[in-house]
Amino acid sequence: MKNAPADQSSTNASLTQYHTTSIDGVDIFYREAGSKNKPTILLLHGFPTSSHMYRNLIPQLAEQYHVIAPDYPGFGHSGMPDRTEFAYSFDKFAELTDKLLNQLSIKSYAIYVFDYGAPVGFRLFYKNPERITAIISQNGNAYDEGIAGFWDPIKAYWQTHGEAEREAIRWLTSITATRWQYHNGVPENAASRISPDGWQYDQSLMDRTGNADIQLDIFYDYRTNLPLYDKWQEAFRKHRPALLAIWGKNDEIFVAPGAEAFKRDLPDAEIHLLDTGHFALETHGDEIAALMLDFLGRKVKS
Repeated sequence: MKNAPADQSSTNASLTQYHTTSIDGVDIFYREAGSKNKPTILLLHGFPTSSHMYRNLIPQLAEQYHVIAPDYPGFGHSGMPDRTEFAYSFDKFAELTDKLLNQLSIKSYAIYVFDYGAPVGFRLFYKNPERITAIISQNGNAYDEGIAGFWDPIKAYWQTHGEAEREAIRWLTSITATRWQYHNGVPENAASRISPDGWQYDQSLMDRTGNADIQLDIFYDYRTNLPLYDKWQEAFRKHRPALLAIWGKNDEIFVAPGAEAFKRDLPDAEIHLLDTGHFALETHGDEIAALMLDFLGRKVKS
């Protein structure tokens, strides 16, 4: 295992450490903090970001929990295999994440799912529900109600897999779209809380040669998630996981009815709609951390 030197000299386990390990020949980068003797929380990122989105949340959780936040291939500091030689798919992301957890000897864990993290995390839950101690969904969708007009051009691409439809959504890999994802739906009085470092960092990695086409491949693969919604919902009803949904209610990518829909299958789900957009951690990080710590303290045994 290759480890960066950052924080390793410290005896304070709550400080974040940065690791890279090889899984099936692919370098997987992950952030880790907290004592391994405490319950684990797995943080799963979305598009177009990486574990970097959890840079502030991790230390807020690590005093009480062991925290792991990996980057998927093609994101963050994980490897970026050639798209002609590697299947960039949600099945593959879930498989590699599962193998990472096994390599780290993590048998049980709570999941925080955001955006792309939802289809990754819900695949893990469906495969091994007994390993999941709780679910926190922050704009992480599992219902048809959560997908609205933003997805129409992407759905057109799903239908044809054509070059014209692919090029029509290429703008989603631009800095204009990345900044929009961070700022859209954020009230004017909260906009100053959004550090430009976040969306500029995300864009710098997406601007690597070949990465935009990787992202377009992943957009196409997203179509594989919707047919699984019924199975995930059935698993919710069967296994009754403790679930906290924290949603930026002004999000246009995964809209608020997707949060409320969890109640249909999990009547005890706790739902909080925040006055913000997609990247709710950027504006409401302290509030989200407090809600998580309260929820996990009640639902996850030490």
